[in-house]
Amino acid sequence: MKIPIFQLNLMAAWIGILLGFVSGFVLGNYFHQEHWLGGYASHKRRLYRLGHISFFGLALMNLMFYFTARALARNSGGTTLAGWGFLAGAVTMPLCCVIMAHQPKLRALFLVPVASLVTAAAITLWEVAAL
Repeated sequence: MKIPIFQLNLMAAWIGILLGFVSGFVLGNYFHQEHWLGGYASHKRRLYRLGHISFFGLALMNLMFYFTARALARNSGGTTLAGWGFLAGAVTMPLCCVIMAHQPKLRALFLVPVASLVTAAAITLWEVAAL
């Protein structure tokens, strides 16, 4: 059975929301420890918070793409590529945040989620403008 890409984006949106809640619970269990992950303003702790928030933000992007793709009422190659780009960004952004928290020299890894999200957004805009 072939699932349309926008259906995968809807599933990713709800998975992202769930992971945002779960990661918030995990991080929230330690926030009271002043020096946890190097203290509130430490690089490591900021990246963990960014990863947590990215679950919610990218879930919203996938949800917006779901509604946009449904409104387009066509399943073009561009729409498919954009859908995969939003999915890739939702998976790789929190992963890059955690990796970067422990290996700051690997900051070039952020190119992966950022490039996939920028490309997906640009393609989606192109598809919407073509209506």
